[in-house]
Amino acid sequence: MTFRPIACALLLLTSGPALAQEPTPVAAQPATLNDDLRAKFVAQAPEDVVASKLIGLSIRNGANQTIGSVADVVFDDRRAVKSYVVSVGGFLGLNAKYVAVAPETLKLSRKDGGTLDAVIETDKDQLRAAPEYVYLGSEPKK
Repeated sequence: MTFRPIACALLLLTSGPALAQEPTPVAAQPATLNDDLRAKFVAQAPEDVVASKLIGLSIRNGANQTIGSVADVVFDDRRAVKSYVVSVGGFLGLNAKYVAVAPETLKLSRKDGGTLDAVIETDKDQLRAAPEYVYLGSEPKK
């Protein structure tokens, strides 16, 4: 009777390393990105307008008077330009009023040297009388 428990214990002790062996790894396909997850890169075309060159650009009217400057660009949920925020009045940004104009009212073109030119058919008084553009989160407290 004592032989049986000893034989079972010996069997378990000798089979332990065989039971604990790791399975052999199986070679798989290398991890790759699907085409829809890959970054797409584009080059700048000569007719492209870069936002950093647009912000701060002086805006003139038909009488060649400087009446403001581009302060910001607002995009809609499709990432299309919804409006240009124009800074009117003030000095070096102090006491300036911001108004939003529709993108079709601001005519952007390139001068002979390739620099941007912005023209809008209005005057400074009309821009000052326009509703003020207030950034969300910066509304005055009531």
